[in-house]
Order: sequence, then structure tokens, then C-alpha cells
Amino acid sequence: MKLEKYSIGMGDRFGLQGKAQLNALINAKNAGVNVVPVWNKSHREHTIIGSSPEDVRNEADTAVKNLDWNDSYYVDADHISLKNVDLFIDSSDFFTLDVADFTGQCADSNDINAFVAKNINYTGALSIPGVNEKFEINEQVIRTIAEKYLLAVKEAGKIYRHIENKKGTGKFITEVSMDETDHPQTPIELFFISSAIADEKIPAQTIAPKFTGRFNKGVDYVGPVNQFVKEFEEDICIIKFAIEKFGLPENLKLSLHSGSDKFSIYQPINMIIKKHGCGLHLKTAGTTWLEELIGLAMAENQGMEICREIYKNALLRFDELCAPYSTVIDINKNNLPSADEVAAWSGDQYANGLRHDQSHKDFNPDFRQLLHVGYKIAAEMGEKYTNALKNTEDVISEQVTKNIFERHIKPLFSEINE
Repeated sequence: MKLEKYSIGMGDRFGLQGKAQLNALINAKNAGVNVVPVWNKSHREHTIIGSSPEDVRNEADTAVKNLDWNDSYYVDADHISLKNVDLFIDSSDFFTLDVADFTGQCADSNDINAFVAKNINYTGALSIPGVNEKFEINEQVIRTIAEKYLLAVKEAGKIYRHIENKKGTGKFITEVSMDETDHPQTPIELFFISSAIADEKIPAQTIAPKFTGRFNKGVDYVGPVNQFVKEFEEDICIIKFAIEKFGLPENLKLSLHSGSDKFSIYQPINMIIKKHGCGLHLKTAGTTWLEELIGLAMAENQGMEICREIYKNALLRFDELCAPYSTVIDINKNNLPSADEVAAWSGDQYANGLRHDQSHKDFNPDFRQLLHVGYKIAAEMGEKYTNALKNTEDVISEQVTKNIFERHIKPLFSEINE
């Protein structure tokens, strides 16, 4: 199973927007860009919503059938570990191996020594094609990287082999996730991480490193764009070099996690992947849930009442909702409207405050981030919420499709020759 050059991970908290999401990729195909869908949902999200991995598979299969999608598509067991991977085995064919918790923990000294010995030939001045800087490598550099990352990669190997034993070799896509760590990986760290991945015989087709800057949920990139661009291009060059040196899959590509709405870096990414002719996997996660709220607000009446209720309770439960996402949100509570203010808003005001249009005077990124993590409240509403979605399907579907196609696919992938 080989992942295509361009792919997009699409989260759908409540499992009702698969068709609208897929329509965005059909629009892309009609515009001359082939991007394949990867429906993703994490164990944490399933737990909060009360859904199961089988629900995601059913949603994907149904959307594909209803829209006569004849290209590839995948279902991602997002950010899984050995503790929960078995829940996803039957329904998923894409596995994001999350080993961030093992980063910084030291592997067995014999394993570290063996890794250093195997890579000792890279000591000296190491040149990477496409990277201006020459890297001075000595035994201690390799050892320090091994002490930080080797155990994490070995854990990824355990998870991969567990899945392989259940599903069979070549029957699924593997992604290695290193993004949920405290500090970005340097190019040399990524190079030796790639060496360790090859040693574990993990046929990784995407890798998600951590970059400089903040990748907060549902809002734009925060940080020095020039530094991100430098790191992103260097990582592409490192991956090309690692494929050659370590025999990793030839289609190995970068994966950008929490990549939704990072508008300020989309154009540079577009230019870089054009320049290098390489692929990209973008993971958009929970923005579809926000488009549901926008559609409900636009529909007014019962839909807007639900939106007001969700926001009111999100304010009341601020700490509870934000705690699990503390590393990927930055909310200034002083910028949040009161529940009474929102109670007086029209549907258009609510939608304009939430929709990620930075040029609109009503857009409020703090309001957007709080609602992004507030889906637990909608889940607790049960059928009251999901029935409202079904009753407002036409308005919501339009918002979902437009968000993915206009705001994400077009700036990232437009004018790229296949």
C-alpha cells in the first residue's frame, strides 16, 4: 500500500460531514490537483464523543460510495500507542505512531552503543544536498541524539510490528509522529532519527517532526515564518538524503500536524514542495466541527440557540476543556465575549466571529480556539446536536466543503503540476 504524493487528513468529530469533506477533494481534482483523503480520529476524540474506529471507517466508505470516488482513500488511527492500537486494527489502514512520550527517555546503553557504532561513519563535516550549512558530527553528537530519540523510535518499531503481525506486511500506511515534543528537531536530529527508523525496519511513508513556532488548534501559525521556511526546506532535503542513505521508502514525505488554518505558511510550503517535487501530508483535525457551528449559527433559530448554549457552557468549563490541549492553544480570556453578549448576537455575528477570515472585523481567534476544544459539550447534547446537524445539512455542507477546498487545498496545492 503506497500513499499518494499529496494527502490531507480530515477530522470529523461527529461523523456526519464525510460527504462534504470529500466534495472538497472532488473540487480539487476538477481543478487539476490530485489530493487523497485520510479520515483521522484519535482515541481521545473517540472517548470524548463516544464513537468508535468502526464509525470512521463506515463514514469514509459511505462517502466514497455515494460520491463515486474511484481514487484511494484511507482511515487513520491517529496518535495511537501500544495501549490502544488494537481498537483500530480492523478499521484502519493508516497508523500514526505517536511516541512523543518516549522522547528524552534513555534507551538501553547497549542499544545506544550499537547505534553510535553503526553511524560512526558520518562523523566529520557532513554535507546534505540542498542545505547550505555543513554539520560537524562527532561521536558525542550521535550519542546525544540516540539518548534523546532512540527509545522513542524503538517504541515506534514495537507498535509497527504489532500492527504488521495483525494486518500483514504492506497492508497499511505508517506515519511516525515526533511533533508533540518540547523542542523542534534539528536537521541532524531528523537525519539520525531516520537512521533509527530504518534500523527498526519501519517502512514510514510520512514523518511528522516538530517545527519552530506555535501550531495552535484552528488558528494561524504563530512564530517566525522565515525560520519555519528554513526548517521545512531543510527537513525535505534531509528526508531525500535519508531515503538514499538508509533505504527508507522512496515516497517518504513530511506530515504537518495541527496544520489546519496555518495560512501564513501555506504559500511558502507550496513554493518549496514545487521546487523539490516532493509530497506533503496535511492533517487538519477538528476544523470541520467549527464549520458545523458556523452553519448552525447561519441557520438561526434552533441552530443558533445550540451555538449560544455551547459557548455559554464552554466559558463555564474553560479549565476542564482547555487542559488536555494546553500545549496547542493560547487563549486570552480578556478577549472572550461574555455569554450575555453572545446571547444577543445574530447568527451572522456568531459565524463571523468564528469563521477564520482574518480580514473580517468580527473574527475572534480566542473565541475560535475555545470553541475548537469545546466539542465535548456538543457530544454531551447527544441527538439534540446531531439532529440539528442533519436538519441544517445543506448550509453546513457548503461551509465544510468551502473551508477545506478554498482555505486549505487551493493555497497549498494550486498550480502544482502533477
